[in-house]
Amino acid sequence: MTVAIRWVSFVAVVAPVLLIGCGTDRTALAPADLPAITADKSGGVISSRDPSGQIATLSTTGSIDLTNPFFQNLGTNGRTCASCHLQSDGMGLSAAAAQAAFAASAGTDPLFAAVDGANCASVTPADGAAGHTLLLNNGLIRVGLTVPAGAEFTIAAVHDPYGCALQGSPAVASVYRRPLPTTNLRFLSAVMFDGRETLQPLNTGTTFMANLRADLAHQAMDATLGHAQAAVSPTTAQLNAIVDFELALFTAQRVDDSAGVLNAQGADGGPEDLVSAPYYPGINDPLGGNPTGAPFNPNAFTIYEPWKTLTSSNPSTAARQAVARGQVVFNTHPLTITGVAGLNDALGVPAIPGNCTTCHDTPNVGNHSLPVPLDIGTSHPAAFESDAQIAAALGQLSVPDFPIFQVTCTSGPLVGTVRYTSDPGRALITGKCADVGRIKGPILRGLASRAPFFHNGAAATISQVVAFYNLRFQMGLSAQETSDLITFLKSL
Repeated sequence: MTVAIRWVSFVAVVAPVLLIGCGTDRTALAPADLPAITADKSGGVISSRDPSGQIATLSTTGSIDLTNPFFQNLGTNGRTCASCHLQSDGMGLSAAAAQAAFAASAGTDPLFAAVDGANCASVTPADGAAGHTLLLNNGLIRVGLTVPAGAEFTIAAVHDPYGCALQGSPAVASVYRRPLPTTNLRFLSAVMFDGRETLQPLNTGTTFMANLRADLAHQAMDATLGHAQAAVSPTTAQLNAIVDFELALFTAQRVDDSAGVLNAQGADGGPEDLVSAPYYPGINDPLGGNPTGAPFNPNAFTIYEPWKTLTSSNPSTAARQAVARGQVVFNTHPLTITGVAGLNDALGVPAIPGNCTTCHDTPNVGNHSLPVPLDIGTSHPAAFESDAQIAAALGQLSVPDFPIFQVTCTSGPLVGTVRYTSDPGRALITGKCADVGRIKGPILRGLASRAPFFHNGAAATISQVVAFYNLRFQMGLSAQETSDLITFLKSL
């Protein structure tokens, strides 16, 4: 018999919270003091409390089938896909959820399997929380990647705080990354931060969905064999069922504690409008990659356009106006892009005028609509950073104690170049020096539910994210613009 959880309708009610994942039953009620809410549009959703309101997920199937292989133990260590992908965290994993799981299970939850849920695979139960600090404090999973044969570089660990930065021959580098959400996947241009699961390209409309399904199935297989330590691969039927489940999910912030319901008064916040959001590879690309030939429109976000002119006496009006102002800042505030590998070097332009949507161009989604991994500096160790602008921006973050690698380019166009990084990024897949530190930007919807931020969890809060960008790209934000931009990002 199919076990299903029906979506809870947001019509003048406070929805119960469903927390899916981490191997335990974590069902809780929303806080009693959360006011009743009313939306212009209503539909079947599951909602959970998050730090700034409520995060909501809908499935185009109308329910979540808990017998789907996504929720099944297909490996040997007790993990499921849902161990790292919680509805309460926008189908991702927050550091707060990891801490709660550790406290509730005394560290025995499958999430903390030493294979990648510990600082190193050598961690034992006797090490306790000290062996899992990167997951507990920054929501990071260890990823062991083999340096490619014939790479254009050599790699050495110059700082190894956990004793497993580089191991074996050929060398396996330990890098630490945030789990990406398993929702809103039909907007992807690359699978995984370094694109290693994009085996079939996602840059052509005619092949996009078939290739996306193939890539996601391969990712599910690798995750089961790796993260869950399965002895055998899932069957084709199981992999297809996981992909079907994931592609049906859409997630976004639905309620803000100050602005209220985010699809009220004509706005299109929440997950409902994502289902029909237009998307194809290259849509609104700023570099001329739109296959229709349409020019780039910096006004990539229009969700809160109706709130720009609100004049009602609704108690939420001031907060909604702030969200709308923040959307304008995101779309149009000028910034200067310098020193970004994958962009400035690729174009041969030392300074590029732009705005946030130059890189976050997908309309009302926020990732890049073509695979353009970039190095904006979040993996640069401050102690080795020679660019004063990047160093100042890094000073706004809460960067964990990562291993630091010295990457020396020994062949290719960058021969002789030496770089320092906590994560060589796509270079560990391609072997190219030009790819050192380059990773993709994630989809922004549901952002507020899954702190910390950036691929390496270096920003503890959205405020730190904005502070980093403000200095990194010379935005010159005023206090009001900073506040409004933070408010907007929390509403996604």
